[in-house]
Amino acid sequence: MAKPKYSNKRAFSRSTTNEVSKKNMNNKRARRNHHAPVPDHPSSSTDSGASIDELSNVASEDEQEEVPVYKEPTMYDNLLKTLGSASESIANAYKRRQRDEEGKSDTDEDIENDVESLSGSEEDEDESENEFESDALDTNDVQGEDEIEDEDEDGDGDGDEDGDGDEDGDGDDDDDDGEEEVAGNKSEGSSSFSAHLDYKLSKEEVENLPTKKMKYKHRLEAANCKWAATRELNLEDSYSKSPYGLNMKLYDHWLNSYIASGGQDLHSSRQRSFFSLCNSYRDILHHNKKPFYLKGREEDSNIMDAYLLHSLNHIFKTRDLVTKNDKTMAKQKESKGEEVLNSEKFVDQGFTRPKVLIILPFRSIAFRVINRLIQLTPEGHKVNVDHVDRFSDEYGSGRSDDQEDEDVRTKSWKKSKPLDYQALLGANNNDRFMIGIKFTKKTVKLYSDFYTSDMIVASPLGLIDKIETAVVEKEKDVDYLSSIEVLIIDHADVILMQNWDHVPPVIEQLNHIPSKQHGTDIMRIRPWYLDGQARFYRQSIVLASHVHPDINNLFNNYCLNYEGKVNLSREHEGVLPKVLLQVTQIYERIDDTELSAPDARLEYFKKKVFPKIKDSVQGGIMILINSYLELVGVRKFLKSQDASFCVCHEDTKRSDISRTRAWFFQGKKKIMLYTERAHFYFRYKIRGIQNLILYSLPERKEFYPEIVNMLDGSHSMNCTVLFSRSDRLRLERIVGTAPAKRMVTSDKRIFTFC
Repeated sequence: MAKPKYSNKRAFSRSTTNEVSKKNMNNKRARRNHHAPVPDHPSSSTDSGASIDELSNVASEDEQEEVPVYKEPTMYDNLLKTLGSASESIANAYKRRQRDEEGKSDTDEDIENDVESLSGSEEDEDESENEFESDALDTNDVQGEDEIEDEDEDGDGDGDEDGDGDEDGDGDDDDDDGEEEVAGNKSEGSSSFSAHLDYKLSKEEVENLPTKKMKYKHRLEAANCKWAATRELNLEDSYSKSPYGLNMKLYDHWLNSYIASGGQDLHSSRQRSFFSLCNSYRDILHHNKKPFYLKGREEDSNIMDAYLLHSLNHIFKTRDLVTKNDKTMAKQKESKGEEVLNSEKFVDQGFTRPKVLIILPFRSIAFRVINRLIQLTPEGHKVNVDHVDRFSDEYGSGRSDDQEDEDVRTKSWKKSKPLDYQALLGANNNDRFMIGIKFTKKTVKLYSDFYTSDMIVASPLGLIDKIETAVVEKEKDVDYLSSIEVLIIDHADVILMQNWDHVPPVIEQLNHIPSKQHGTDIMRIRPWYLDGQARFYRQSIVLASHVHPDINNLFNNYCLNYEGKVNLSREHEGVLPKVLLQVTQIYERIDDTELSAPDARLEYFKKKVFPKIKDSVQGGIMILINSYLELVGVRKFLKSQDASFCVCHEDTKRSDISRTRAWFFQGKKKIMLYTERAHFYFRYKIRGIQNLILYSLPERKEFYPEIVNMLDGSHSMNCTVLFSRSDRLRLERIVGTAPAKRMVTSDKRIFTFC
């Protein structure tokens, strides 16, 4: 079993956002085809041959109005300058840009040569795929595979699918219609896809988005849940009829699959409703998703289908738009020449091709998600699925998804383990992986090189290893993360049990301006990529079974989509009825106003709790601790008191765990320190418990009744629970929303549940 991984935190700096007004952006647009190196000093331009003062002496009054003035280089200028050092064609285009600003002209031959050198094709991508090898983190770990594509398959223009596309017939031809609209107000003639990506942020919006605190003022219902939104959103008005904003081929395949699975009313289904929520391009936090391993297979599958359809729709529309523009440019190039490159309707790409990143905790879950992704892909796009056998061997468990019912799991795994443990950790629980997926006209390519992939599925540990390798080895990079437009983090609650510290650095690394050119047609890059604003256009979807302060922090501070946020709004009923024993549960509130919550908890334990148990003759005292840091403090204190205790945490060796459990059961050790993460990974049933102390409430509410029920056979049936006002989220999940509110606001300090 893969144990939790730890790694030193690294700080990854984000490129500073260049604030550009609409006027400056339009000026920049008008001269996108003119490039030249920025002079080291405004008065030392070798192209001018004379200083500005000398020019002013010989020029007429009319000419003096045309004298070039040095301007601060934009981020676009700096990008061209950087890439020009590695590409002669870009360097020439850069020079031509500066000459134009200085009032000089260039030959038509030079312009045509540069336009030809900057244009890309699918064949170019295929020939260069071997240049981008995905370096394995370890054997069978993070993997990408170089593929030489068949020309007859890749003639659909997906070699330049770095952009953002639409399906013909969806009303997406009017790409400029929504540019001047207020964010979130989509015109009827424009899909949410094109309206979202074509919108131009104002200078004020760029300044406010990173710091502005959004308030959830609006309420809506979707996917049988109540939601709070920062901007008004009416899903039914936007997508009340089929195909609900979907690519038509994708919609037809989805509808047929839904009917074949026994569904009757797609419009009112949970997956259609959640898809429409995803298709609004808002940031979404769903923190009450019932996971498949907790008898929530139907709900989990519906939500998974919705975000996978949204991802496929985004990828297919990206390709359709790029392909359509390729054909249009090819027809107009001979007649209009460089005027084609001046048109904003052909600005349809990012820096690199990958557009969707899905972060998952285990290979077994990635196996489930990718298999479903292939099933949802229209038949015409999956005539071939490359490397499916290899994928099944490295990610699968030897059982098909349809066979993973309770009866099969019960027979395959030890009956002593709960069914949810068998479903989640009984399969391939390797937490180090990264795989690229590419969609061509007729093929789904697994293990594609990351730079030629449309989607990347990875674990936080797999990503952080790649990022840290790129920091140490300068010849490597993670520029394939520069153009992610849809980020999905599923089973975030499980990632919390691994190491959440890996997640923020990964999100920080997204949407940076790349360090190298990777075969991108710079003339077709969207302006907000060049201006360092891509993070404001990235949609983030975070899914979990429960909320946590770390998840809230990520959603509030790292998800900055200009469209706004949608957060689940719900009340909890609690899990106390699932405690089957007649146990008196005493909740004691800790005052954390003077000290920090961890310090106040430890002081309370020293002064109020430990004196009651230090002289216990009977023993059998189990102390459940939420985190390893809390464990360190309690263990240090017990050592100072020469207490008889043993420890069982997530990094304890199996042999030591068996010995520890035996000592505790036999009474050789009176106190056992047991962490929630140890219970998550091992799910042991601890015998010999006489007195249960919950030093801190567990994050996973299902653990509470499971652990309290371990008191079966105890003579005293005592259970003491310590909590503070900062534990309100955990307290709500266990005792219920209404009781939790009373407990944290009441003048009383002790509460009893029987």
